[in-house]
Amino acid sequence: MESGGIASGRVIRKKKQVVLREEFDDWALLFDPDTGTVCGVNPVGVRVWKMIDGMRTVQDISRMIRDAYSDAPDSVEEDVAEFVNEISEKGYIQAG
Repeated sequence: MESGGIASGRVIRKKKQVVLREEFDDWALLFDPDTGTVCGVNPVGVRVWKMIDGMRTVQDISRMIRDAYSDAPDSVEEDVAEFVNEISEKGYIQAG
């Protein structure tokens, strides 16, 4: 498990009430109308968000990001795990 967050081998799923609002230059906002919480998301984060389907793990998503971006850093799994843990702490997702 990554420092108290969601384990990279656990399936993750979005909370149904959370909305992704795509903005300019492929950035977006995640919004939870139940709590009023808003989070800005960069283009890679948007792609990760769209891959969270209740069937994939952090490892699966990291592999897909690595395959999609030829210039992905070696730290891609740690970066995805950090993003997933951040949005988990905000209540947007949960281990499923």
